[in-house]
Order: sequence, then structure tokens, then C-alpha cells
Amino acid sequence: MAKGGFPRGGMPGGAANMNQMLKQAKKMQEQMMKMQEEMEEKVYETTAGGGAVSVKVNGKREIQKISLKPEVVDPDDIEMLEDLITAAVNEALRKVDEGSADEMSKLTGGLNIPGLF
Repeated sequence: MAKGGFPRGGMPGGAANMNQMLKQAKKMQEQMMKMQEEMEEKVYETTAGGGAVSVKVNGKREIQKISLKPEVVDPDDIEMLEDLITAAVNEALRKVDEGSADEMSKLTGGLNIPGLF
């Protein structure tokens, strides 16, 4: 046996296995990039206050639109409107996170890989 405990020439099939792993990693990276682009284009919509406030957010977590029903605008109760908007925005952002997590789990087969979304 050669120094280090492996037969001369290295581990049998080691290079082929390494090349296969690298190909799989590259394919997964390409799939992840494509999925991320698709997710960024998705629009998530949610409402609060029984539909009084509606918020649309894209997959980049950017607010696209906030819609208010006229009856929710009460100059004497600005706090309620602020609370409804905050609730709707937070729910829309949760939907983006859930959508990202769902798509990622499809790609990784349910493996939890730290640092990926």
C-alpha cells in the first residue's frame, strides 16, 4: 500500500464519483438560480380587516401595491388604519417566506441546508 493507506493510484472510482458530485452540485445550483428568479417574479396578495386593506408584495419582498377601501379611512382613527396596513404587509411577507421555503424544499428534497433562503 502506498503511504497514507490508499492503494497506488488513489481510491478506485474516486475521480469519477467526484466528477459526478460536481455535476450534480452544478445542476442543483442552476436549478436554484432559476427557481429564485421565478420566485422573485411571483406576486403575493393578502388582506386585513375583512378586505379593507389589501397588499401585494413580490418575491423580492418589495411592496407592489397597497389598496384601501374608502370606508376604512377615518381621520379620527388613524391608528386602526396603521394597524391594518402593518398586519397586511406582515402577512404578505410571511407568504413570500412560505413560498420560498416550499419551493426550496422541492429542490432540496426536504433537506434543511443552512444559508439557502
